Amino acid sequence: MRYLTSLFFIGFMFLGLVGFAQELKPKRVVVIGIDGLSVDGYKTAKHPNLDELMKDGVLSMDTRPVMPSVTMPNWTSHLTSGGPEQHGVTGNEWRVDNQKFPPIEIDEAGYYPSIFKLLKDQVPGVKTAFYYNWAELINSFNKAYLDEVNFEENDGYAVNYGKAYDFIVENEDDPTLVFLYTVHVDHAGHSYKWMSPEYIKAIEDADAEIGKLIGKMKASGHYDDTNFLLISDHGGNPASGHGGLSIEEMQVPWGITGPGIVKNRKMDEPNSNANTAAVIASIFGCRDLSVSTIGKVPGSIFEKK
Repeated sequence: MRYLTSLFFIGFMFLGLVGFAQELKPKRVVVIGIDGLSVDGYKTAKHPNLDELMKDGVLSMDTRPVMPSVTMPNWTSHLTSGGPEQHGVTGNEWRVDNQKFPPIEIDEAGYYPSIFKLLKDQVPGVKTAFYYNWAELINSFNKAYLDEVNFEENDGYAVNYGKAYDFIVENEDDPTLVFLYTVHVDHAGHSYKWMSPEYIKAIEDADAEIGKLIGKMKASGHYDDTNFLLISDHGGNPASGHGGLSIEEMQVPWGITGPGIVKNRKMDEPNSNANTAAVIASIFGCRDLSVSTIGKVPGSIFEKK
């Protein structure tokens, strides 16, 4: 009896250690950023890969951008959880040495603290990557907290998607944040107008590339332990583009999927682009972002424990 009790105790401890190890398994977050993706565009375009992805998660169709509804203020808010009044990025011309309105707090190089800095400060061994194809996008982020940065010219994005996959595989045993951005949808809106056939095709082309990435991650075993976020900076008005206050400009899709996320649900609580970094920090188990941030974690997106 004592022998059986000992075996039971050893078995119980082993299972407990396995469970503990699973809890400590590094998290991986892939942020899919599509510049200029409007709610109407998302509803109109055919995107089977994004549809399949979002079945496993939560999708908001009325997330609000920060104001103004232009590119750099919103991507900076996504990746810092600060608003323009905190991070100081009020337009696309912002540079660390060309600031009309100073950040409320700065890191050692003069940048408002980003999610990349937070992770480097709080998550041992974390790896970070930033892939983009609009040259100015990187200007509001301190590259010191990025392990890999790649810019693809001429609105290209397929090479960046391939590099992102390679980075995921190379760092499969480390906690990893990948920011994977494309501007080609926004540029189609500017060149041909929002909701034009060319604009819709640009969304569908992005979906095809997303599908290739997801397919490779599933085949290599890197999909199931990855949280994906789908985000955009602003929508667009077919008549006026973006930068104003029309609902077409001031609503965007925002989605999240993966471990710990509620499945196949429409988000029914208010959401903001400024919440994104706070959500990423929560996934990685970080403490709150700096006291100046305004981002919150929507309570409805996580499964109840």
